[in-house]
Amino acid sequence: MPGKNLSREEARDRAAIIRVESYRIHLDVSAAADPGRPTFRSTTRISFDCSAPGASSFADLLAPEVVSVELNGRALDPAEVFDGTRVALPELAAHNELTVVAECAYSRTGEGLHRFVDPVDGETYLYTHYEPADSRRVFANFEQPDLKAPFSFTVTAPAAWDVYANAVHERITDEGDARTWEFAPTRPISTYLTAVVAGPYHVVRDHYSRELPDGTVLEIPLAATCRRSLAPYFDADEILTVTKQGLDFFHDEFDYPYPFGKYDQCFVPEYNIGAMENPGCVTFREEFVYRSKVTEAAYESRANVILHEMAHMWFGDLVTMKWWDDLWLKESFADFMGSFAQIEATKYRSAWITFANRRKAWAYRQDQFPTTHPITADIRDLEDAKLNFDGITYAKGASVLKQLVAYVGRDAFFEGARRYFKKHAFGNTVLADLLNALEETSGRDLRTWSAAWLQTSGVNVLTPEVTSDAEGRLTELAIRQDGTVLDDAAPPRGLRPHRIAVGLYDRAEDGSLVRTDRYELDVTGARTVVAEAAGRSVPALVLLNDDDLTYCKVRFDERSLETLRTGLGDIAGESGLARALAWSAVWNLTRDGLMPTRDYLDLVQRFAGRESDIGVLQSLHQQAGVALEVYADPARRAEYGTALAEVALRELSQAAPGSDHQLAWARFLADTAERADHLQLLRGLLEDTARIDGLTIDQELRWNFWLALAANGDATTEELAAELARDNTAGGRRQHTECLAARPTAEAKAAAWTSVVDSDELPNALVEAQIAGFNLAGQRELTAGYTRPYFEILESIWADRSIEIAMRIVGGFFPRYQTTPETLAATDAWLTGHPAAAPALRRLVLECRDDLARALRAQECDAE
Repeated sequence: MPGKNLSREEARDRAAIIRVESYRIHLDVSAAADPGRPTFRSTTRISFDCSAPGASSFADLLAPEVVSVELNGRALDPAEVFDGTRVALPELAAHNELTVVAECAYSRTGEGLHRFVDPVDGETYLYTHYEPADSRRVFANFEQPDLKAPFSFTVTAPAAWDVYANAVHERITDEGDARTWEFAPTRPISTYLTAVVAGPYHVVRDHYSRELPDGTVLEIPLAATCRRSLAPYFDADEILTVTKQGLDFFHDEFDYPYPFGKYDQCFVPEYNIGAMENPGCVTFREEFVYRSKVTEAAYESRANVILHEMAHMWFGDLVTMKWWDDLWLKESFADFMGSFAQIEATKYRSAWITFANRRKAWAYRQDQFPTTHPITADIRDLEDAKLNFDGITYAKGASVLKQLVAYVGRDAFFEGARRYFKKHAFGNTVLADLLNALEETSGRDLRTWSAAWLQTSGVNVLTPEVTSDAEGRLTELAIRQDGTVLDDAAPPRGLRPHRIAVGLYDRAEDGSLVRTDRYELDVTGARTVVAEAAGRSVPALVLLNDDDLTYCKVRFDERSLETLRTGLGDIAGESGLARALAWSAVWNLTRDGLMPTRDYLDLVQRFAGRESDIGVLQSLHQQAGVALEVYADPARRAEYGTALAEVALRELSQAAPGSDHQLAWARFLADTAERADHLQLLRGLLEDTARIDGLTIDQELRWNFWLALAANGDATTEELAAELARDNTAGGRRQHTECLAARPTAEAKAAAWTSVVDSDELPNALVEAQIAGFNLAGQRELTAGYTRPYFEILESIWADRSIEIAMRIVGGFFPRYQTTPETLAATDAWLTGHPAAAPALRRLVLECRDDLARALRAQECDAE
């Protein structure tokens, strides 16, 4: 497979003969602040063995120019051995020394070595991001996870800068206007986990100490960094508190000392993902440095990400999957451990509610695509790997691990993890290695469990079947399990074993719905009877999977559904989990076209204002927006939108001044405002001619309001320019770009489309902003004409752009708001007419098609 891709077979063949001893890498970024210098000098020295002397292989490198290649003291002609993506290595010896000197390109797409200039002060900042295979944009290497090695980095940078890497620096040499930083060798790690961060970063330092069982003391230097212009907003104390709590928790549970020396956490600009677990030098998107007021849910989310990345130090960094097939061995575990550690070690105790309401919603959506895959996936190449950082690998995998802990027991699970770390430290593993460790500690046969949960795809549906006698007592309560279609060649099956709780709820004297009975049992076939429930009075509500023990979608009997229609907000419970599960279930009914959108929106209008959990409330706002934009009967959309805006205004006026709920409702009003009086209120709040007690109109909220005004044609370019002058920051430029693209004019849409499609100069953050402003639900008529051009550009975009930017364009510009049979037919025509398109590209279009088909079904349901 030529080009930038790498197949699993090529990686397997290379790993069969190559063993890497060490990397020594020198990056010269001393001229990084010069915008006229598009490249930096990269020098790589690799010591490696070959078990088949005389064989040939290759190293990976994506670079504009290779200056020289030397193999075992012999100079090779770059023109002969470098094809733009690979360096050919002919006639290898038993032991080899390879030196590659290249001019590598600074990135503006967040892949490789990204260069950013801060508009506030003109300072330049660098950071790397590689997963799954972009370290080859920075240095020559063997770009696959199972060829681990120690890495020694040397970085020459401007004298005023600091430089961070995976290991501690051993010496700094002053060279006039530059300084050279030499870092200690790392422990053996994979290429995608290496990291360099350089620039005039603001830094806060701390320290963590822990006495180990053998009496020695583990010392871990801590650092948290951000751009200097963000320093006034940087709550490093909170970040470092969560960090220490996490280190305590993971040392207690894993019984394997943190193995990578220091622990830096760098918050960097224009980052493509949430964070990356580079050992010793974790990188985060700087949006986690909050410039304005955010809700408690945002702090909880950040803490979850901090702990997620920390869990990777063991699951993923210490022990790494052999190939991307077993990506779940790190991502599923980190996703699960992030929530588990939050509840056990921090003040954020609502993590499982957030998990049930947000993360599992992501998993359910992904698992119903025609492109769904098992948690242990079939990853043929790097493009497959890139697309599998998805809701299955993360959220479904974490859900299944939550079940596994319940199945084998907490003690057995963590003891299995401890043995797994000790046996495979600094090595690579596959599924069987982890199962073997857990079988040893639990005494359970996990092969059947693995086959049912890790090696099949799809989500099961559990439905209660309630029968009663004339006196209103249960004669039988049963659970029906519906299977899933695994693939075209297999019959419908996929029934799985579920350990679930069944909650029965009735009205209390105060009118609340309280749980009166709870039955925990195994659901193992198509129909399971809850024998203990027989004889009790018919409950007002039967809630399957109460306490969220398993991964499934749940339905309701008619009586329970009617109870929810009239009283979903009445569900009591100290944690709020049962109510969150009910909200999740009715959302799935709406997505599946089984509940009319009007009914779901009616529930939101009547009960969202009573939701105490701020994370659940913000999820409801997001889901209500999707329901309105794509699931609603088009003839009723305007009516629904006005009703939602009225609810937002009502709840905003009633919310406690200065509360998280007040802020959330203010944002929702901005999202739904279309009527003149609603827009007038937003403008009044911006201009300080209107006030809402306790609501601070800070910078982020100002941009929320300006976006609403711009999208409705009520903001001039001069006004938006004035707001940018007020907030001439990276965040301000993104928001300004989105506002300009959101204006309801043909010229604005053409400008946004052209800036993304016709040029590859736009940085990743502004690509995202242009697409977001271009594709708005309320501007269907303006963007309808772009459906044909969209399908015409797909293959060239995929061929010419980096995969990260191509994915954003393919998914972002898809005509998802053109919810008509004609758009579905155009999508099908492209899929039929382009069978040879890259499989990863076809997968993205297939998933967009599935969302569109689902929207049409939901609209039909709502129109009935």
